[in-house]
Amino acid sequence: MIDVTVANFEEEVIAASMTIPVLIDFWAPWCAPCKSLGPILEKVEIAYGGRFKLVKIDSDQEQQLGAAFGIRSIPTCILLMNGQPVDGFQGALPEGKVKEFLDKHLPPADELPPPEAEEAELEPEDTSPAAMLEKLKAAVANDPGNDNALFDYVRLLLQHGQLAHAQAAFAPALPKLALVRKFEALQHWLNAIESGAAHADAAKAKAEFDAKLLTNKRDFETRHALAQLHMSQQQWVAAMDELLEILMRDKSWNGELARKTFVSILEIIEPPKIKVADGQIPPDDPVVATYRRRLSSVVLS
Repeated sequence: MIDVTVANFEEEVIAASMTIPVLIDFWAPWCAPCKSLGPILEKVEIAYGGRFKLVKIDSDQEQQLGAAFGIRSIPTCILLMNGQPVDGFQGALPEGKVKEFLDKHLPPADELPPPEAEEAELEPEDTSPAAMLEKLKAAVANDPGNDNALFDYVRLLLQHGQLAHAQAAFAPALPKLALVRKFEALQHWLNAIESGAAHADAAKAKAEFDAKLLTNKRDFETRHALAQLHMSQQQWVAAMDELLEILMRDKSWNGELARKTFVSILEIIEPPKIKVADGQIPPDDPVVATYRRRLSSVVLS
């Protein structure tokens, strides 16, 4: 059993479900039925010996994930296979019913690959940040015109706080800002980092911004500055929430700056599409999908 958040959802749920069914248990600490179902699910996971993977999501702490799956009551369990939800159930089912539910979808135990087959697989590719940075750096060096590689390289540098290296790598792309949306997104992020650096005490600055907004919800300059401060700290959901507050009140404010910044955040946080079997559609990241819908709803209203 693994606790899942927005940060590890892509790896522990979507990617994992490409090789093994993943059962998501949406629960909350105050939920009595959740407390009775949880031990049953953990017992069944052990009994099934690797036929599926159990993950738990605290619906109070991870509201974005709950919204992405349309969770309206808990406990709710969703089964994912190949990156897609295939079935689910609500309520605290007894052990027998949980097994009936799983047996409809899981491969029989005798169809699982033997342990030696798994051990014989090739060593997985090194996906550590350092290895990925070297790989992307080489890709940019070999093909300076590869906009996607440069975007991924600069984004990863910024994600790991290597601002000076990111600025140096990004400099050759500045003439293409108006032509490449990915580069415009990086520029918005760099602007936000510069704006955030002006505040020595981020927590104090946020409190001051919040106090101003309590007295005037239409103080868009302050709200955008707060969104930039969130962006500088990679608090993407909080930043998008502030930008939506602007868009709901004035879509065209400051040359549509709120919308453009919001779109840039979606560009930055969207993970690479997972490889799937022929004929299948790669799943969308739940946070990106949710906030893309929210943006469309506000802009088109």
